[in-house]
Amino acid sequence: MLSSDLESFQKHLLSSRKILALVGAGLSQSSGLPTFRGEGGIWRNYDAAELATPEAFHNDPSTVWQFYAHRRHMSLQAKPNPGHYALAELARRLPGRFLTLTQNVDGLSSRADHPPEALLKLHGDLFALKCTSFFCSYSTEDNFADPLTPALCITDNYNSAQLQRHRIPEDELPTCPQCKEGMLRPGVVWFGESLPFKVMNTADEFLEDEDVDLIIVVGTSGSVWPAAGYVERVALSGGKVAIFNMEIDHYQYGESEAETTDSEDSSNEDAVIDGWAFKGNASEWLPKALEPVIGRAFMKRRV
Repeated sequence: MLSSDLESFQKHLLSSRKILALVGAGLSQSSGLPTFRGEGGIWRNYDAAELATPEAFHNDPSTVWQFYAHRRHMSLQAKPNPGHYALAELARRLPGRFLTLTQNVDGLSSRADHPPEALLKLHGDLFALKCTSFFCSYSTEDNFADPLTPALCITDNYNSAQLQRHRIPEDELPTCPQCKEGMLRPGVVWFGESLPFKVMNTADEFLEDEDVDLIIVVGTSGSVWPAAGYVERVALSGGKVAIFNMEIDHYQYGESEAETTDSEDSSNEDAVIDGWAFKGNASEWLPKALEPVIGRAFMKRRV
């Protein structure tokens, strides 16, 4: 069952051998960024999910690049919040024992000086770019140019649904500096694409020895995949779950998006989550909840 007792969570935190944090859009929402599936899921009358596909980029690179230019601009205007800094400090205090797996592509965890060896980006990064040409291997990270090209300059009313559709010629969109021919694309994982093997493999290796006895779920639902898969894996090996989110889902293992079967084996692993649920703003909860490890003074060094 899920408890809201902060003292018991902090006691378990202090005794934990290894900790995995799974971070979702709810944490960055506190920095002013819209969630991908929330009210911010509509951009200029487009469903954001429909733009985040290889097919959309192939058919209409102008619109897709304008959408991502907008997201890059918003992310650069945003600042990491105390939740980002708290997780970064936890990583510094627990080297080799703490790993953050973020579903966010906004770069705020990195900008909070989260140690890179303890940060995995499950869905890629808005500020990474790669060439779309089959014959070119160009890719780069940490490209914070805003705009990437003059045609992608963002205006104050850029998100307005009333704006007329603006078609940018392909030769004015980001072009590969290496092959000079291929168009660049954002280094994010689009719907229909595989999650990065290296990231998944590193996360699996971290979880392999079953020493992970706590998973901290931040700003995302603990019952939606891929979060549910990691929650289930930790809990079924005897670990506990702590959820920090505006909404808390109560569910049992076996009640996932996967189809259930009638086999006897399928019910043997059903179990109620054991841990904690702290409903509310994760950016406010995390510094307080993690205080026994990170202390109170860490935010003063960030000002």
